[in-house]
Amino acid sequence: MPWLSENPLWETFATRALFSATYGGADFGECARALERIGDGGADDWHREWTAQAEDLVELADARAAAGHNVSAREAYLRATTYFRTAYLPLFGAPTDERLRQTFARECEVFAKAAPLWDTPVELVEIPVGVGASLPAVFVRRDDSDRPRPTIVHVNGYDSNVHEMFVAHSGAALRRGYNILLFDGPGQGRNLIRDALAMRPDWEHIVAPVLDHVLERPEVDAGAIVLAGWSWGGFLAPRAAAFETRIAAVWADPGQWDQRDRLPLAEHEKPTFPDGVEPDRFARMEAHLRSQAGDPLMRWRLLQRGLWVPGVNTLHDYFVELARYELSSVAADIRCPTLITSAEDDPIAIGAPKLHAAIGAQRKALFAFTAAEGAGGHCEFEGRRRFHQRCFDWLDDTLQHAT
Repeated sequence: MPWLSENPLWETFATRALFSATYGGADFGECARALERIGDGGADDWHREWTAQAEDLVELADARAAAGHNVSAREAYLRATTYFRTAYLPLFGAPTDERLRQTFARECEVFAKAAPLWDTPVELVEIPVGVGASLPAVFVRRDDSDRPRPTIVHVNGYDSNVHEMFVAHSGAALRRGYNILLFDGPGQGRNLIRDALAMRPDWEHIVAPVLDHVLERPEVDAGAIVLAGWSWGGFLAPRAAAFETRIAAVWADPGQWDQRDRLPLAEHEKPTFPDGVEPDRFARMEAHLRSQAGDPLMRWRLLQRGLWVPGVNTLHDYFVELARYELSSVAADIRCPTLITSAEDDPIAIGAPKLHAAIGAQRKALFAFTAAEGAGGHCEFEGRRRFHQRCFDWLDDTLQHAT
């Protein structure tokens, strides 16, 4: 049964915002009212109404901040960032819609207003990755001391950004005594929207300078760094972990395997793809998705978001690129303790058991989450607190960390 909309595309986007209410990223009535105003409208109406919802909150937050009510202000700013982000989701795709750029820029401005209002230090960081280049990150400290603490370095997914990660991950980490650094790599957040940097499979080269930065910080316990990834990051983090000796554990939500396994091909075709499959087959699939008969949600996932993130032009090229993302050749090199999650209704998690079986770590766990316990969806969005309870307890035990 839908939570907010009978339109599958709007339901997907709206519940993504709604479920962030668990950690203060949204409010139920605000999400419901936005959907009521949109009604049967299209992408323009969607963008207008969610943006208006966000701007109303910014006005409220500005007034609360001016009056010295920091808690009220930061809570309203944070919900506004969620609604700005929700507003531009239907605009994904190349060439980048100017409204998407402007709304994302507004989201960044508002998050920057919220950051200094938190009781624990929230620092906006630029991590250098070459001459004149940097990755945007947010470093959140458990307190304002320089006491070294276990620290989570969190890898992002296919269509998120550091602000959404702040809502989804930081509160649970801080309550348990962890620092957390959240960052966007190529193909994610600002790097994609503003700078047109495409996703790449060799994530070990992205994580290395991020760890260099983290290890320079006095607040970080160098022997207790956890590399975590959610959604697409559940592939990227284990990939990087296979090349790293500086991490104490890796956490993949959900665990994944070679992306070739997810291609819509017969089993006998996969070993020879891309050379063994005619491009016309994908062209026909793409033409159908672009037609009136095409599924709007699949059109967004494969053609708008799918092609944009890796910077390719056709569905055939997308699947060729996807086939480059593999873990089978490096999984045995993952030697640190490893936590893998798998939600039963999440098709992305289908490769989690293969990853669990293949990694070389002596201490490893595969946690299944179910619909019956309210956490069966992608990244356990509907049951984040249950998810965090199980996973952080495992992490505490693994690191012998007392909150």
